[in-house]
Amino acid sequence: MSERIPIRRAVHVPSETALARSLRAPELGPRILLFSGGSALKRICHNLKDYTHNSIHLITPFDSGGSSAKLRESFQMLSVGDLRNRLMALADEGALGNPEIYALFSHRLETDATAAELREQLESMVLGRHDMVAAVPEPMRRIVQVHLRHFASRMPDNFDLRAASIGNLILAGGYLANDRDIESVIFLFSKLVNVRGIVRPTVDIDLHLAAEMASGEIILGQHKLTGKETAPLSEPIEQLQLTRDLKQLKRAGAEIDDKTRKLIMSTDLICYPVGSFYTSVIANLLPSGVGEAVCQRTCPKVYIPNFKGDPEQVNTTVCAEIDSLLEYIRQDAGSDVPTDRIMNLVLLHTDLSAYGRDVNLEGLERRGLTPLQRPILAEDGLTHDPLAVAQILLSLA
Repeated sequence: MSERIPIRRAVHVPSETALARSLRAPELGPRILLFSGGSALKRICHNLKDYTHNSIHLITPFDSGGSSAKLRESFQMLSVGDLRNRLMALADEGALGNPEIYALFSHRLETDATAAELREQLESMVLGRHDMVAAVPEPMRRIVQVHLRHFASRMPDNFDLRAASIGNLILAGGYLANDRDIESVIFLFSKLVNVRGIVRPTVDIDLHLAAEMASGEIILGQHKLTGKETAPLSEPIEQLQLTRDLKQLKRAGAEIDDKTRKLIMSTDLICYPVGSFYTSVIANLLPSGVGEAVCQRTCPKVYIPNFKGDPEQVNTTVCAEIDSLLEYIRQDAGSDVPTDRIMNLVLLHTDLSAYGRDVNLEGLERRGLTPLQRPILAEDGLTHDPLAVAQILLSLA
C-alpha cells in the first residue's frame, strides 16, 4: 500500500537543472498556484508559461471597476476582466497559438465614438464583417460571433460601450449562452488560444468587496480601494469582507467548490504574489475552504511582497502584511494552525530599501519564516524582474 509522507529537501535557487528540465518539457512542469488576478503578474506569467503549462491561477471575481463594472451591473455576474487578462497572459503566442483571437480579445472600443457608432461596430463584429473578426479562422470565428450575438441580444438599451473590452463582451456572451456557467466558457477559450495553464475564478458568484477602515468607515466596492478610479486611501484597511450590495453593506459568504479545493490540494508550490494586496491577494482568501485547503497541502508556500507604490498598503510593514495573510487563512483553517502550514518563505530583493517600508528580517525569522533575498528588482527600479521571479518559483516547486 502506498503512503504519502512529508520530506524536506535542499534546493539551489535558481536551480539550473530544474529550469533546464522544465524548459525542455514544459508540459510536465510544476503546478505553481498563484492567488491573484491582477495585472502586476502579467509579465511574470509570460515567463512562467515557457517553463510550465501546469500553473494554476485562482482569479478574484469581485472587481467592480472598469469595463467589468458595466457588465456586472447589467447582468448580475462575476467580474470577467481579470480572467480575460490572465487567459491572454498565458496564451500561446507562438506558431501553435491563435494570434487573431489574441488580438481580438485584447481590443477595446473607442472612448470618443458616439453610442450609435459603437453599436454599429459591435453589429459588424456579430455579422463577421469587422476586420478583426473576419481575420479569425473558422470555426473559431463562428464561436466568437455566436457569443457576441448572445451578448448583443441581451445588452440593455442604455449599455455604455465606450472603452468596452471585446474579450470581456465575448466572455460575458458565452457566460449568458451557457446558463451562466463561466467554467465552460473559460475551457472553450483556453483551447482556442492554447492557454498554458489553468485559469478559473476562486468562486463563481456575484459578490463585491467591503473594507472596514481604521476609522470605522465602511467602503463598498473594489474600485474604491485601488486608487485607480478614486483618490488613494488615506488610512489602513482593518478588515476585508464580502457584500451582496454596493450601496449598503450586506455581509455575504462564499465557498469554493470541490474542483477548486482539489486544485489547491494538487499544487507543488503556493504563492501569495505581488499585486494589489487586499483586492487581488487577500480577496482570494475570503471564500470558505481556501484556508483549510492551503493548510492541508504540504508544499513550499511563498509570499512575495510588493515594492513601494501599492495604494492599498497604507502605513504598513512587511511583517504586518504577513500577519494579515496568516489571520485571513486562520479565519477559515483554525486559529491554532501553525505558521509553517500557511507560509514558509518570503522572497525579497537584496536591497531592502526598494520596499519603502520596514522589512524586519528578524521579525520574519521570529515568525518561523525564511527570508530568501535575491536580485529581483527590474531595471525600471519599480517592479519585479519577471524572469528572475519565475525562475525562483520554478526552482522552489
